[in-house]
Amino acid sequence: MALRVRAAVRTAPGTTELQELDAPELDAESALLKVEVAGICGTDVKLYSNPPTSPATRGPVIMGHENVGVIAEAGPTFKARHGLREGDRVFVEHYVACFSCEWCRIGEYRHCEATDWRTNPDARRFGYTSADNPGTLWGGFAEYMFLPWNAVLHKIPDSITPEQAGLVMPLSNGIEWALLTAGVGYNHTVLIQGPGQQGLAQLVAAKQAGAAQIIVSGTTRDRARFELAKELGADAVVDVQTEDAREKVMDLTGGRGVDFVLDCTSRAGTAPVLLGVDVLKRREGTLLIQGELAAFPDFPVKLITEKAITIKSARGHSFNACELAVAQLASGRYPLEKLATHRYGIDQVDHAIRVLAGETDEDAIHVSMMPELIGQPGGVVQR
Repeated sequence: MALRVRAAVRTAPGTTELQELDAPELDAESALLKVEVAGICGTDVKLYSNPPTSPATRGPVIMGHENVGVIAEAGPTFKARHGLREGDRVFVEHYVACFSCEWCRIGEYRHCEATDWRTNPDARRFGYTSADNPGTLWGGFAEYMFLPWNAVLHKIPDSITPEQAGLVMPLSNGIEWALLTAGVGYNHTVLIQGPGQQGLAQLVAAKQAGAAQIIVSGTTRDRARFELAKELGADAVVDVQTEDAREKVMDLTGGRGVDFVLDCTSRAGTAPVLLGVDVLKRREGTLLIQGELAAFPDFPVKLITEKAITIKSARGHSFNACELAVAQLASGRYPLEKLATHRYGIDQVDHAIRVLAGETDEDAIHVSMMPELIGQPGGVVQR
């Protein structure tokens, strides 16, 4: 008899049902992951209420693309290819690439057409792919998840708990965006806008890289996050609602401005970008932005060219960034477990997403979905 798997299935915009599905049959090149933790990120919040319309993502979808678990069953070729065996704990990247195109051959599989649902109607990506496709279990909000031969996996050492391992994705993004993309390094001054999971992850990355001064900005609601930011190494914080942000940043930097602005505000409008342009140093600063702004009327091109500002985009992560994130967690150098603020069973996906979206009176930084908590009350992690 086929294994029956409980999964939270998005059946319509903003609607999730806990269903029982048949686990797929495995061949020599595939495996089944017993999910321990699936994190929720800002992209989940956006796609939950406004699912993408690509053919690859239509129909019932098991969301969850920040996934950690143990190999429950695997074919011999799969085990040989990945150097794994049953019982090993892994973090699963959400990309499912072809590993033969030009992007994959240079290690940039995040750009592979085979995993880009925006341009490829038959793309595969964990947390996005319809359950109607072969394999069925394409997301982490389930008891088990299907792993094809081309899943990208990172082995998790025993010193890292599953919930801590659930932070690999935001930490890898922080490393990729702040260090590998923007280029933050020794003795640099940095303004990080937005103390959410991505902003705090970039704070840790910048601190580890030797940045001399790190300033974190946010709103009055972020008061508790400001305290965590300082505990993680921020030199100063700025409340943009009660302080003159430009004046304070310039005062903190002795009138020089910052070398880097890392914008993690996500859908906060054009104001953070304009502030970032304003407080960058006189010449050749770098502005890193996420792609949440659909349009930007009156974009200040003249000022950007006068200051010789470099604008870079924050998108995805690399294999190296994930490995560095695992190493960062294993080092125990920072209290990164404090980023994981909430946990729920997968029968509470709807509520958990709304918590992260700020639709409740709870303030969540990172939410861990755990199949083992089905039927149990969820909420704030007590430490």
